[in-house]
Amino acid sequence: MTEALRLMAVHAHPDDESSKGSATMARYVDEGHPVMVVTCTGGERGDILNPRLKGNADIARDLPQVRRAEMAKAREILGVEQTWLGFVDSGLPEGDPLPPLPEGCFALEPLEITTEALVRAIREFRPHVITTYDENGGYPHPDHIMTHDVTVAAFEAAGDAEAFPHAGAPWQPLKLYYDRGFSKAKMVAFHEALVEEGRESPYAEWLKHREDRPEGRVTTRVECSKYFPVREQALLAHATQIDPDGSFFALSPADQARIWPTEEFDVARSFVPVADDEDDLFAGLPTDVARADAMAATGALGAPVVDDVKQRVTQEAHHG
Repeated sequence: MTEALRLMAVHAHPDDESSKGSATMARYVDEGHPVMVVTCTGGERGDILNPRLKGNADIARDLPQVRRAEMAKAREILGVEQTWLGFVDSGLPEGDPLPPLPEGCFALEPLEITTEALVRAIREFRPHVITTYDENGGYPHPDHIMTHDVTVAAFEAAGDAEAFPHAGAPWQPLKLYYDRGFSKAKMVAFHEALVEEGRESPYAEWLKHREDRPEGRVTTRVECSKYFPVREQALLAHATQIDPDGSFFALSPADQARIWPTEEFDVARSFVPVADDEDDLFAGLPTDVARADAMAATGALGAPVVDDVKQRVTQEAHHG
């Protein structure tokens, strides 16, 4: 490639970036591509999920700051940049009837407010590709669903000069992906591998709960098994949220690499053609004006997109 392409991953809470697509991010960082994690909330309403730390009064007393420190450690392990959008965790209300969301939380913020915040981050970092969750949030947490809504809206608004004019110069990312890291097929493969070895599988219960849910589409499989140990260390950095004896660690990084060496995504928006066997989030992106012109000549790109690519290549040159 003739330029370092940029990836932005938009997540709801600190720890989501390490459990979803982190090996892919680590691979791109290693290959010289800037990667930015956007964390929409501070995880203020989270609980201590690691059984080894439950009952620790010092952690419970200042959990938001502890989670920020954990995020800083995970960021260093992955080698990514990271920014906070600054919204407040919505929590996960449970009960029957379902209690209302707390006032002032992320999921209840007006979409134009949350979208402008992310548009500002996009225009500052200028990513070529963005990843986030699907319309179900990956799972139906209100913050995950809001993260989807905000990201789709910001992807569409960031390149529009008339949208949020005070949030920076327009910048249009070219591809948007949904994370598919917890596919049923992957969990079945992990479960069967453990059963074949005569080991207890933590995935049986997970699969039971998912049996009636449709499997999300996968368009893109990124080979990143070399970075599974990095992913594991980033997960463990979120000590309050990750049980080191839990399902994430039922198989070693080497076992996971042997059974399932990729992370999966579904392309939701793209201004460039997507191959049936795509294996790279940056696949198909023109990297200079000459490439864009060549694609236009073959009809692979429409003229407006080519003009946009040219404009951004020029901007990149001016920005060094």
